[in-house]
Amino acid sequence: MLSFLVRSLLIAAVLVHRLQRRLDARSARVRPSPQAGQATAEYALVLLGAAAIALLLAAWAARSGAIGRLFDTVVDQLIGKVG
Repeated sequence: MLSFLVRSLLIAAVLVHRLQRRLDARSARVRPSPQAGQATAEYALVLLGAAAIALLLAAWAARSGAIGRLFDTVVDQLIGKVG
């Protein structure tokens, strides 16, 4: 599972790098600014980090059985409020 996450993160990093190069090249044609595409690349990196954390959290929760316990707790509380 961990090797899958590492490979996914590496692939995503390469894609972000390529996207940033394309945006920089496109921005250079439209408006010559050294910061062109910077916000988009930063946004993509933040999303990449959030996705990595979410994948790690989901892998941990699936492995530890936390999802089942959480679901059971929520259902028990709902039944307790109804009954």
